[in-house]
Amino acid sequence: IKIPLTLAIVSTLIIEAAGDRFAIPQLSVVELVRVQHNSEHRIERIKDTPVLRLRNKLLPLVHMSQLLGIYEGEDIEKAIDDDNGFIVVMQVGSQTFGVVVDGVFHTEEIVVKPMSTMLRNLNMFSGNTILGDGSVIMIIDPNGVASAMASHASSAVAEQSEEEAEDLTRKAHTSQSSISLLLFRAGAPEPKAVPLSLVTRLEEFEVSKIERSNGRDLVQYRGALMPLVYINDGDQHKLEGTQPMLVFSDSGRSMGLVVDEIVDIVEDNMNIEVGSERPGVLGSAVIKDRATEIIDLGYYLPQAFEDWFMRKEMDIQALTKKVLFVDDSSFFRNMLTPVLKAAGYDVTTCNSPRQALDLLEEGRQFHAVVSDIEMPEINGFEFCEALRRDPRFRNMPVLALSAMVTPASIERGRQAGFDDYVAKFDRPGLIAALKDVFSGEMGVAA
Repeated sequence: IKIPLTLAIVSTLIIEAAGDRFAIPQLSVVELVRVQHNSEHRIERIKDTPVLRLRNKLLPLVHMSQLLGIYEGEDIEKAIDDDNGFIVVMQVGSQTFGVVVDGVFHTEEIVVKPMSTMLRNLNMFSGNTILGDGSVIMIIDPNGVASAMASHASSAVAEQSEEEAEDLTRKAHTSQSSISLLLFRAGAPEPKAVPLSLVTRLEEFEVSKIERSNGRDLVQYRGALMPLVYINDGDQHKLEGTQPMLVFSDSGRSMGLVVDEIVDIVEDNMNIEVGSERPGVLGSAVIKDRATEIIDLGYYLPQAFEDWFMRKEMDIQALTKKVLFVDDSSFFRNMLTPVLKAAGYDVTTCNSPRQALDLLEEGRQFHAVVSDIEMPEINGFEFCEALRRDPRFRNMPVLALSAMVTPASIERGRQAGFDDYVAKFDRPGLIAALKDVFSGEMGVAA
């Protein structure tokens, strides 16, 4: 018996979509979720964008039949809103998303057979296999699904006009700088935006549940009192019906930011073109062809708890790790520095690798470095290579932070000497990566 050297056996999950069976490699499957209208896990819509609330996270959804081009229009709406839907939660790199399927059968180890040369241009499939009953089924390529999810992330994908097709092509060329944003209105008709990754949950409370105590509005939320914060001084909640709000949680505490209306979730570039001197606003950017205010969460969080970014002084110097954060964008420095501080780190920021190298040459001691990749003059790869060439910093943990996470960029980061590579708005991933490097370090290098 001759066995090809390229023979591969993988464990897969067999699913059904539009009456056909497909195999999904289990390596990319995080979990399976059964969704029903009366269950904890349910499919909701922000405008026309389906999302799944799953343990304090909002996951974008797309139906497998839509990815394969089988269902369109009302058929796909009906398939996604079906009471008996199954969702396969997948993770590719740092990207987590849900794929709605019609049915789930079982797990099976299959022999991967290569695609025919005529079909190798189909990015959604990585091969095919023959099941025990003689059926030939296609093997889904998780990387192809992840790429397709990027084009289905905003509600604009539902339109198929030439103008939007050109817009999607333009966004594909600039995808390295696009992020997921939550658009809302509060206190004024002008739209406002906040990075979606920072929002823990979208909630609506009956106004009767909003209580007044100690001069401020509160709601009882998950066994604790959650302070409510308003965008403008003097704003008030609704007098009847339900009150929408954005919930931000960290370290066991939550804040509710009261809004008038949640508008949409979009993927767009984040270029603050006009700065702001007004407290609570970082500036204005063009989002979905409209001037939009970018909210500074660092201003509102301490209004809920004054010590939101503080830690008790109990041996704080001995317990706190010092992190050097390098990013040329003031927006990301302002957004991620409070996140790192809230996680218990002593953060020093630099707006360029050159400034960071000057600090290290002066003898400043740091336990780890978090560096952006896309920077002028000296990029993140060159900065990390410079650190690795110096014996003093050769063993210091260095994490890459980038808006573009691809296998090629991750491999380039490994060659440069980064210990880990994290997506720019993956806040839990950044904190987890820092914990990993600190839990695994044998000593402090500086």
